[in-house]
Amino acid sequence: MAATHTAPGFDGLRFSHWQVERRDDGVLVLSFDRAESSVNTFSQDVLLELGALLERIAMEPPKGLLVRSAKAAFAAGADLKSLQALDARGQVDDFIQLGQQVFQRIAELPCPTVAAIHGFCMGGGTEIALACRYRIAASDARIGLPEIKLGIFPGWGGSARLPRLVGAPAAFDMMLTGRTLSASAARGIGLVDKVVEPAHLQDAALELLKRRLQRPFKQRATGWASNTWLARKILSPMLVKQVARKAPKAHYPAPYALISAWERSGGAGIRGRIAAEKRAVVKLAATPTARNLIRVFFLMERLKAVGGKDSGIRKVHVVGAGVMGGDIAAWSAYKGFEVTLQDREQRFIDGALARAQELFAKRVKDDAKRPAVAARLQGDLAGDGVADADLVIEAIIENPDAKRALYAAVEPRLEADALLTTNTSSIPLDELRGHITRPAQFAGLHYFNPVALMPLVEIIHHDQMAAETQQRLAAFCKALDKLPVPVAGTPGFLVNRVLFPYMLEAMTAYAEGIPGPAIDKVAVKFGMPMGPIELIDTVGLDVAAGVGGELAPFLGLPIPAALQAPPEAGKRGKKDGQGVYAWENGKPKKPELAKDYKAPEDLEDRLLLPLLNEAVACLHDGVVADAELLDAGVIFGTGFAPFRGGPIQHIRDTGAEVLLARLKALQAKHGDRFAPRAGWDSPLLRADAVAIA
Repeated sequence: MAATHTAPGFDGLRFSHWQVERRDDGVLVLSFDRAESSVNTFSQDVLLELGALLERIAMEPPKGLLVRSAKAAFAAGADLKSLQALDARGQVDDFIQLGQQVFQRIAELPCPTVAAIHGFCMGGGTEIALACRYRIAASDARIGLPEIKLGIFPGWGGSARLPRLVGAPAAFDMMLTGRTLSASAARGIGLVDKVVEPAHLQDAALELLKRRLQRPFKQRATGWASNTWLARKILSPMLVKQVARKAPKAHYPAPYALISAWERSGGAGIRGRIAAEKRAVVKLAATPTARNLIRVFFLMERLKAVGGKDSGIRKVHVVGAGVMGGDIAAWSAYKGFEVTLQDREQRFIDGALARAQELFAKRVKDDAKRPAVAARLQGDLAGDGVADADLVIEAIIENPDAKRALYAAVEPRLEADALLTTNTSSIPLDELRGHITRPAQFAGLHYFNPVALMPLVEIIHHDQMAAETQQRLAAFCKALDKLPVPVAGTPGFLVNRVLFPYMLEAMTAYAEGIPGPAIDKVAVKFGMPMGPIELIDTVGLDVAAGVGGELAPFLGLPIPAALQAPPEAGKRGKKDGQGVYAWENGKPKKPELAKDYKAPEDLEDRLLLPLLNEAVACLHDGVVADAELLDAGVIFGTGFAPFRGGPIQHIRDTGAEVLLARLKALQAKHGDRFAPRAGWDSPLLRADAVAIA
């Protein structure tokens, strides 16, 4: 192997983020190592330094340039905090142009260039790799362009280069979804030229520079043919139609702008294509959607940081093998924990184990590994697993007496440092901890349905819970790939308390004769992931009635007749195949609306303002520590329109005084259930309130 040393001619420059070594064989190794950061991200100073280096390299080209990372992973993309600051100063245009110019300098170097990718390679990391002539990936690499999830699209040449490299269909599948590819999948579409084991990455990259590989004819042909004028005219409408099924243009303009930029400039040279890319991305970056989605990203990062590194939890015992308990147990086993599952009858356990097998079949792609995952979940009718458990999760019926009786039987059998938790969806913890001898180790651990898909878990605290208990539970959630949000143990906690008035008003509107599909349509148009009537059927009319009995008195709200008592047997909703709607293959069969039907003009306000009203009350009452945690909890717990940034951010953007006036108008027309709750005068609701950065 050739020796390396600091490259002559670079001594006069001070490098903070890049290391330069020239090998005796004439290859220059450029290592990305951002100063004072554990992760490589591209900020303005990182790009400026790289630009200065490339200028010097272009004056005396080496025999080859190898771009690599000196950190645990290749690169995470743009520094989003820098992007926010530049946006505030109106300098995003300069940032995008700088990145394009610097990466274009790599593409125009007269020597062969290769990116050696290991670990995660996202956004700008993928774009600098695309600017190189070759890409080689370690088998552990994960490569993606997730910008669409932030309300923009790749803006440093990525959207201009990728379609030509891998063909438009594969490129748009990657860019429109933000999907991350494994190294082998990236090799399969032609994004990387070779995959090797991590230990051999640099040697293999150097070999690739020497061999100067030619891409297979089929890949080159696909790249050319799928970007012709005719191909763009045929594919663009198809891509728009595909996007429209999931992302309305009014809410999420980025996918449409990406398709349009490619369609109009796809036949131009690289400089024309990146110019069109810049115009579109700069415009998108200034939209409320992009600003709010970037904010949501930081909210997610904040929740991830709540948990410590190690929970001390290895064995989990779940009591209650219903839909929630069984799915909590299955997910815990899938994520590597030893789990025992208890219920009063074996048939309930058997049903949960059967559902678990379905989860494992979907999630564990390697058939050889699936038996080991399944073996981590064991039925336990007698409850013997309690004595060995580090964590017990109670997930039985929403009945305080039944829960207290269970705790009295379970707690004496627990290890000294074991935690006891409840998955209650609404019962205040003060009602449940009365006879518990170790309240410091008792907490709520509230999951959402479906467990495998919903990212949030509420950690419910009470005044006698130890801080260490919250830390351990947050670390446990992190190990489950869940986002923990600490909330007060008052009725309904955060998510159900905010969601319940919205669901109640939907059922009230339904009882008035407004069709369920019309109600759902209005909510989805606002940006909710599903309508409230479909949601009630999904969670179950029995669960909704139980939560209603607990929350309605606390909130002072009337309960519609449909939720005043448990539903008839076999008519609980999705789980029975019949509720408000009939269900078939897991989907509701909604009756068609009459063509001339028009929903009441105030229906959106009737549905959404109660949710916003209760969010304001939760912030006022200190259910969560601050407005950002509230928005995070409601977005990740309910799917509340992410492009709106959360209930509090939506109030700030719309204007608290505007929404308060509309709330008072509803109160005058429909009654005191719309009376404004305490907190609307809070300075935290002002547009200039300090937001998370």
